[in-house]
Amino acid sequence: MSSSSVAMLDALPADHRRVFLEHASKVTFPQGWRIFDEGRFADKFWIVRSGAVSLDMNIPGRGTVSMETLGPGELLGWSWLFAPYRWQLAGRALGTVDAYEFNAAEIRDLCKEHPALGHAIVLAAAETIAHRLNSARNRMIDIYGPRLQEHA
Repeated sequence: MSSSSVAMLDALPADHRRVFLEHASKVTFPQGWRIFDEGRFADKFWIVRSGAVSLDMNIPGRGTVSMETLGPGELLGWSWLFAPYRWQLAGRALGTVDAYEFNAAEIRDLCKEHPALGHAIVLAAAETIAHRLNSARNRMIDIYGPRLQEHA
């Protein structure tokens, strides 16, 4: 799992978490299931309850490359929050995954109707986004940064 992962529900105040979860349904994905695909419309999102999900993307000449692995408590998908609502990556269940599933349009409407709740949800998602961007930056430094030379 990603280090210092962000637990979406823990980031929400208790009263907001309760209302947010009233809009969730519990789902299970079998091992290997493609939960969502890069470029498709992001009409749902999830919070992982148990199991692990690989976020991956297709890189020309290299095939499908895993970018990060998410685990319990983590927000799965944030493309639903920003127009044009298209997945930037893909998600695949690494084993059986239990999750809370949310309808993206319903949650966007809920955020508009209840600004304090919407603010809390957007802040929690922003914390996740900042963490993932920092993780991606660190991976790029590992891959492309200067190498220290060993002295004989």
